[in-house]
Amino acid sequence: MPGPADDRARGPAHGAVAALVARARAAQAIADGYDQARVDELVAAAGWAILEPSRNRELAALAVADTGIGDVEDKVRKNHRKTLGLLRDLNGMKTVGVIAEDAAKGIVEIARPVGVVCAITPSTNPAATPANKIINSLKARNAVIVAPSPKGASTCARLLEFVHAEFARIGAPRDLVQMLPAPVTKDATAELMRQCDLVVATGSQANVRAAYASGTPAFGVGAGNVASIVDETASLDEAAAKIVASKTFDHATSCSSENSVVLVEAVADAMLAALARHGCVMLDAADRERLRLAMWPDGKLSPAVIGQPAGRVAERAGLAHPAARTARVLMVEAGGTGPDHPFSGEKLSPVLAVYRVRDFAQAKETVRRIYAFQGAGHSVSLHSAREERALDLGLTLPVARVIVNQAHCIANGGSFSNGLPVSLSMGCGTWGRNNFSDNLNVRQYLNVTRVSRPLPERVPAVDDLLGAYFARWGR
Repeated sequence: MPGPADDRARGPAHGAVAALVARARAAQAIADGYDQARVDELVAAAGWAILEPSRNRELAALAVADTGIGDVEDKVRKNHRKTLGLLRDLNGMKTVGVIAEDAAKGIVEIARPVGVVCAITPSTNPAATPANKIINSLKARNAVIVAPSPKGASTCARLLEFVHAEFARIGAPRDLVQMLPAPVTKDATAELMRQCDLVVATGSQANVRAAYASGTPAFGVGAGNVASIVDETASLDEAAAKIVASKTFDHATSCSSENSVVLVEAVADAMLAALARHGCVMLDAADRERLRLAMWPDGKLSPAVIGQPAGRVAERAGLAHPAARTARVLMVEAGGTGPDHPFSGEKLSPVLAVYRVRDFAQAKETVRRIYAFQGAGHSVSLHSAREERALDLGLTLPVARVIVNQAHCIANGGSFSNGLPVSLSMGCGTWGRNNFSDNLNVRQYLNVTRVSRPLPERVPAVDDLLGAYFARWGR
């Protein structure tokens, strides 16, 4: 049996994390025996822990106070709508026992839990993302241990207090939902990833890479850097309103916020005028350089601008434009793509890079170059009346989602006005170095056992399968 010496050899966090995991496994063994009705009670309890209005507002205010990132009212809305949407998606879904049967193939599918989930969550959404991962874990009869960003740890801890209060009401084991104790360290997070059964990682690409390298099965998400194409057929004022609503929501902390707009030349001037009417300010070359120096003072995006309103960013940069400090969004001419053009990357602030292009074909190529630098696999936004262009983007660009005529950051993670699963974690496929391309949902939290029964043998003839090939090319 391992002893204290073994724990020390494994690192200072091993023993403490092992104790959390042991408690989680004991609780999960209880949940493994729950029927669907009891599982759905767990889900409802965790959902109400954040949906209850006073608790929601407390969590939103605490998130902004602790992290210095985002907007309280937007976080209230995000906490509510993302949780409510997830509960809608899960309502009536079977995750216990037999979940599917195909009599023709003799296959029965049985839902099984994965065990203990390690949930890595970011500072940008310190309540909404943990809540989403907790609810999905519980729906699949898993225990979950949250490893929050250190900046968001106190918000996560308060959320868990609310969850545990609801669990006490229904007599559920509180150890089904735990978190790493503060201060949350990289060592403890790494140890949790090693000891759990599944890692679901949202946040920095360093955390995502660590999840994939942990030796534990993992779902991690790719980098965001959304580009929005506005073509010559778009309803410009509607497109501008949606882009600005998306870009300003929670001060652009979402990975699904637009970072670039790619404007077809025929409507570029009119679209820029529409954006100006909605509070966007285009900066001149001198202000663009001031902004660049403030945002990337040492070549890396400054934490001081992340999740801040445009006026605060303008003040920090010392912008000369008279309207910059009252702007909703700051716009700059992009100037190119790649590491020598930092405005072409993700900015996590109300700053938009503007590209003017000849036509839709050049718009596609520009987005491809942007994503070759950053954001491959994530998503692209299209404002157009040409239905076929959405399919064109889906067939040709390295993206897992094409969001058509919608406010991108609100739509991309699923909404009440589209059919995408509600999530705060977007898989980016192999383009984004991920092993999935879905919006992270309960299916990633489940094992599925398949029972196969014998059928009468059906062996096809070779000619039935290769007849067309033989007819054209011979045998």
